[in-house]
Amino acid sequence: MKPVVIKRDGCRVSFDVLRIKEAVLGASRSISDSENISMDEAYATTVAEAVLAQFVNAEEVEIHAIQNAVETQLMTGPHKAVARAYIEYRHDRDISREKKSRLNNEIRGLIEQSNASLLNENANKDSKVIPTQRDLLAGIVAKHYATQHLLPRDIVKSHELGEIHYHDLDYSPFFPMFNCMLIDLNGMLTHGFKMGNAEIDTPKSISTATAVTAQIIAQVASHIYGGTTINRIDEVLAPYVQVSYDKHLAVANEWGIADPEAFAKARTEKECYDAFQSLEYEVNTLHTANGQTPFVTFGFGLGTTWASRLIQQSILRNRIAGLGKNHKTAVFPKLVFAIKDGL
Repeated sequence: MKPVVIKRDGCRVSFDVLRIKEAVLGASRSISDSENISMDEAYATTVAEAVLAQFVNAEEVEIHAIQNAVETQLMTGPHKAVARAYIEYRHDRDISREKKSRLNNEIRGLIEQSNASLLNENANKDSKVIPTQRDLLAGIVAKHYATQHLLPRDIVKSHELGEIHYHDLDYSPFFPMFNCMLIDLNGMLTHGFKMGNAEIDTPKSISTATAVTAQIIAQVASHIYGGTTINRIDEVLAPYVQVSYDKHLAVANEWGIADPEAFAKARTEKECYDAFQSLEYEVNTLHTANGQTPFVTFGFGLGTTWASRLIQQSILRNRIAGLGKNHKTAVFPKLVFAIKDGL
């Protein structure tokens, strides 16, 4: 019983001895001017039958295994020139096939900036900058590997026909990555944590807290392929507003300022506004490891303390003011303001 041959695209066909014979004949004819055709055919038939004998008991065989077996038979036979011609022919065919492959065409489209669908598929990625192009290149390879080696054929076929859509193929299932992430900012800032080469302790001001928050956002967004959310950020960061207030109050008392509470409040309001202005600018100017601005969302609005309300005001005032001299509305963070009866 002849085995089933698994081709490069995953298709399964019956083992065909004639195809091996024709390939050997082609190699022989490419270098033979004097040998007669009957001798070529006899030799090709012998090689083809010897290859079939190697796989006759196998249920399935990969196409490259058959080609390797043909090469071995030719190299151990009397016609070394035919073997060399077959190897060169196979090499040329592999290069030609690779140039026409979907993977190669997509890579060329990225390099030549001609694949509009790839370059414009994500408005949050600037495909003109090198970090994004590297991410897109990795995505092309990940998609190819996933469809060729990881996903079941029926899933791939349905995806390509548009019957289903396997989302984020440029990341999943190639990498063991999370999609979206809800950051435990409160736990990280309260207990401290290590990031990169630095051990981060509890912040001692609202400006430091927002600076650390920006770094956390960048790190988390670089390790996932979806959105990042910090919920109730007004309540989480409120203690650091209070710490800043206490520091400003201590300065006022140290210098004998007439109304220390008013001074501390004014300085804290300014610091809080500046802190969230910096946070908004940092989010909109940094690029994560996957070549895009972090898709981050802030949830807030339920805090009732003075510090929480100050954070709410600072977030909204900065969003209204916009970015830069043209007051452009910031794309990120997305703001989700919670409304509750009685607040």
